[in-house]
Amino acid sequence: MNWISNYVRPRINSIFSRREVPDNLWTKCTECDTMLFHRELIDSLNVCSNCNHHMHITPRDRFHSLFDGGLFTEIDVPEPNADPLSFRDQKKYPERMKTAIKNTGEKEAMLVAIGDMGRTKVVAAAQDFSFMGGSMGMYVGNAIIAAAETAVKQKCPMILFSAAGGARMQEGILSLMQMPRTTVAVEMLKEAGLPYIVVLTHPTTGGVTASYAMLGDVQIAEPNALICFAGPRVIEQTIREKLPEGFQRAEYLLDHGMLDRVTHRKDMRNELITITRMLMKQDPAIAADLPAPVPAQDGAEFEDAKK
Repeated sequence: MNWISNYVRPRINSIFSRREVPDNLWTKCTECDTMLFHRELIDSLNVCSNCNHHMHITPRDRFHSLFDGGLFTEIDVPEPNADPLSFRDQKKYPERMKTAIKNTGEKEAMLVAIGDMGRTKVVAAAQDFSFMGGSMGMYVGNAIIAAAETAVKQKCPMILFSAAGGARMQEGILSLMQMPRTTVAVEMLKEAGLPYIVVLTHPTTGGVTASYAMLGDVQIAEPNALICFAGPRVIEQTIREKLPEGFQRAEYLLDHGMLDRVTHRKDMRNELITITRMLMKQDPAIAADLPAPVPAQDGAEFEDAKK
């Protein structure tokens, strides 16, 4: 037995050999290019610690941070026709859907759930911009209607987090029909005397802004969120003029009376608890009595509180 070749050399190689580092340990901020460690990013709810930029957060992770104890129940949404127009561009529509489902782990661009937030039962719906740009199709319309019907049945407020590039072109006129459908759903809440709160996140554009995203009893936005119908570049090319600094950003809209609040993501839970309890004519929440959200765990996802 050769002690050097059989033991010493493999031992040295194992110590000095380059170890593979997982690709998801660090994330670059899309605003300032700062490299952010994944655990710190999860703890800060995907907000850059250097420039305070609010990056994308999935609806599921958002709900875990908002609902008491991170516990919520998903609401079933009726499934629409998978490919009503047999649409095809460079790929078939079903192929694009399969890719989006694989990349996000979600079946569509909106997640609807019910649970307690500050001891108050609420229905929440959130769009996922990473799922085909959060585009508004028939499923999103069905999701908002299902959320509104559940809120009316349970006699509780509805909170909607918008994030979309507009209507889904693969569904053509059927996607545009979701604008009046969702408007009727919002009217159901108003007729029942129930609060409808909208939180506009980056970006909220197109037909979404022309319908349910701007119909809230209270309009809140995350800092620096782009909120518009047509984007600033399109407007500049149309009118051939330079737009004001920060045009169509959340702070600009707040200054011009289009929003009620611009709220940091870490303060969003307490803000929504205060507003919902006030609109439901309940006593103010006692901070020490409220269950804390589930703490972030190692890895890319929050802990499943049910385990």
